[in-house]
Amino acid sequence: MTSAGIPSSEAAPTGAARPGGTGSLAGRTVSRVGYGAMQLARLQGDRSAAVALVRRAIDLGVNHVDTAQFYGNGFVNEVLREALRPQDDVLIVSKVGATADPDGQIPVRLAQRPEELRAEIETELATLRLEQIPVVNLRRVDGGHTGVPVPEDQMVDLDDQLAEMIALREEGKIGAIGLSSVTLDVLRRGLPAGIVCVQNPYSLVSREDEDMARFCADEQIAWVPYFPLGGAFPGRPKVTDEPAVLATAEKLGCSPAQVGLAWLLHHAPNTLLIPGTTDAGHLEANLAAGAIALDEETLAVLDAIPTRPVAAPSH
Repeated sequence: MTSAGIPSSEAAPTGAARPGGTGSLAGRTVSRVGYGAMQLARLQGDRSAAVALVRRAIDLGVNHVDTAQFYGNGFVNEVLREALRPQDDVLIVSKVGATADPDGQIPVRLAQRPEELRAEIETELATLRLEQIPVVNLRRVDGGHTGVPVPEDQMVDLDDQLAEMIALREEGKIGAIGLSSVTLDVLRRGLPAGIVCVQNPYSLVSREDEDMARFCADEQIAWVPYFPLGGAFPGRPKVTDEPAVLATAEKLGCSPAQVGLAWLLHHAPNTLLIPGTTDAGHLEANLAAGAIALDEETLAVLDAIPTRPVAAPSH
């Protein structure tokens, strides 16, 4: 037990409660609101600020961080290596299926072939200075969320990719396998590999993957939506523009963004969130959303908001 009387699995070493309570991922107990590290790439000119932000998240109870080697061409993982300590007991979740291309028109390119998946893992292990990455998501291209052209040589069969991921797991280089940007059919095909989580774009205003979310709950697979507030991209609907969300925020005395995050946590018990930011105040607001209670009447109002399917670039 901690000094605050909270079981250690439900509190940070500082005694802070896990934001959003706790959930399960790859057999680990994690904060339901974690931290998505992608936006740290914006702080390449201020590494100390990036490190401090990660440390702030950990101090506030986060023990679930989402990253990728291609975020900032390795910069984000370098920050995590500097910021995280063994005693923090943070579950690092990464992804493969793309690689950095800093000289390209888009600073990332697809890397779907088995040998490319392995190369990305090897590079990430070296950058993070880890012997094993606890969870690695295979980001596929058939979910329609790539945001980049898909050359013919990058249309790789799922079985070939999973065979490589399983080999990496057997070698101890990764601990568990997840999937990202996939269809329900692909998830079903992948189940024999022992899928522990799915990352797809999903929010209150973009619920086209409702069947996927329900299937994950039934199969005890963690559901980790990205773009949890809709779109930061032109033409994609935003949760924070919805009149019902604005009215709920005013009633509860919180921000519209917090309403959108709280709805996701209430909507399915297997949901884990990985909102990202480079601002400490915004970070604290994201984590505080995990403590917002939505009663049945409020949930009914929010559930009535129509979904608006829109394809968007991948994260």
